[in-house]
Amino acid sequence: MACQSCKANPSIKCTVQQCSYHCSDKDYCSLDSITVGTHEANPTMNECTDCKSFQLKA
Repeated sequence: MACQSCKANPSIKCTVQQCSYHCSDKDYCSLDSITVGTHEANPTMNECTDCKSFQLKA
């Protein structure tokens, strides 16, 4: 589902312009909440975490 009438959530900053939920005129996410996860068994750095709510723009 693409972000059509983007209502930026000021609590969730985002710079990933390839995501459907990114508000292109602002660096915010349009979702009410997101899920953050990891791809590592023992995450120790920012790079070890992932936004599990990411959805590629069509």
